[in-house]
Parts: sequence; structure tokens; C-alpha cells
Amino acid sequence: MSGDDLFDEYATVRWEDAAPNVVRLWLDRPDRMNAYDSQMCADLRAAIDRFDRDDTVRVLVLTGAGRGFCAGGDIGGDDPRLAAELAGQLGRAQNLKHDLHAVVRDLLALDKPVIAAVNGAAVAGGLTLALTADLRVAGESAKLGDTSSRVGLLPDEGGAWLFPRVMGHGAAYRMVALGEVYGAARARELGLVDEVVPDGELAQVALDLASAFAARSPLALRVAKRLLRDGATSTLEQSFSDAALAVMFVNTSEDAQEGLRAFREKRAPDFTGH
Repeated sequence: MSGDDLFDEYATVRWEDAAPNVVRLWLDRPDRMNAYDSQMCADLRAAIDRFDRDDTVRVLVLTGAGRGFCAGGDIGGDDPRLAAELAGQLGRAQNLKHDLHAVVRDLLALDKPVIAAVNGAAVAGGLTLALTADLRVAGESAKLGDTSSRVGLLPDEGGAWLFPRVMGHGAAYRMVALGEVYGAARARELGLVDEVVPDGELAQVALDLASAFAARSPLALRVAKRLLRDGATSTLEQSFSDAALAVMFVNTSEDAQEGLRAFREKRAPDFTGH
């Protein structure tokens, strides 16, 4: 068995080479509305690491199998470890620290583009997963929100950090405190998604967007993502300084030279990431 074959043995996620340089990663527990458990978190971390290390894959599309994106943590499933940990406060904290917290951290650390194709419900931890993406496209029947307070829990999977950064404090606190879930149109108004499309077009729209990203210079996209991410918390002068350093190797790259040649020759560039 080859090393790549091992990656095909995920128990709860599915890796699909969906288009040139694009992988679609399916959360694959449709009987549980793709609610995460310890196994899914382990599988996600392995798949994210594979994506990060493979330079032939430039864009990741994250979506859910079946009727939903992700219904949050599987608090009613048959995972005995999760059931035991949920029974105690310290166990719950340890479960989060070692499982979904690590997944969220891994996704946010990626400098390659990530697109979430939100089909159906993305609530609680599922919403957190969606918000780690750079862009979120939702089907018109999607439902997004946080239901933690309905059962006396907290937005502890990473939502407490992500929600206010995306929605603002007031909207985030209202959603969390009241356990609100929004339709796709309202979610777009709140900034939870970037685009809403008919359900039947969701997969293709997300894939087309990913392919458009993949056609650009992967080097430029990765550095631009870092500059944008760091710029959100840096001073203007620090952002200028970071950009000045970045152009010293991006603007002299093979991709930049190819882009200029293609522009002069009036053709599409063939970027290699070098």
C-alpha cells in the first residue's frame, strides 16, 4: 500500500480531487448531520496536514455530505469517549483542547485558500468550522447560527473568538445568548456568508470559485493571505514593512515573470508556484 493510499482510509471525512489543483474535503457522517466527534477531528487534522504539505493542491473546498454542513459536536451520538468527557467539566475542556480546537487552529494557520460550501445546517461548532474559511458560499436553504445556549453550553469550540470578528460584538452576543439560527439571506446580511446561491448550484459555484483561485499564482495568493491576515492586527507602518519584504521575493519569482510575459503576449498565464 502506498503512502497516498493511507489517506483514503479516513473514517469520517472524504478527500476528492475535484478539479485541477483543487481538493474537496467532505465531512462524511451524514447520518449524524456531520456532527463532529473525536474521530472526525483526527481525520480532519490528517487531511488538513496533507493539503498543507502537497504543493500540487492549491485550494481546499470544505463541505458536508448529505443534508447538512456540520451540526456541531455530537452530544447525542454513540462515541463512548465523547459521552464520558461531556459528563464532566474538565473532560469537556480536555476534549476541546485536543480535538476541535486543534482543527480550528490548523485551518486558520493555512496560507492556501479555503472555501466553505455551506449546505444545510452549520451551527455551533459547525459554524465555527465554516468561519475558518476565507470565503463562504451557502445554499439558499442553509441555516447558520449558534445553538449552544439552548442546552446550557458555550460557544467554546472557537466561536467566542471568531463570531465577534465576523459579525461584531452585538450581533455575536445576541446570536449566542438567544441561540439564534439564521436563514442564508440573513446570514449574508450578518457577514456569516459571502454569497448565497440556489441549492442545486452550490457545489458547482464553489468549485468554479476554487478553480479561479487555483489559476492564479499560488505563491502570490499565499503571501497575500498572510499580509491580509496580519494586517488586521498590525499598524499601517508594520503592514507597509511586511509588504515591502514580501515583494522582494514575490515580484522576482518565476510566476511574476510568467504573468508579465502572458500579459504582453495576451494569453492566460501558466503559474507554477515558483
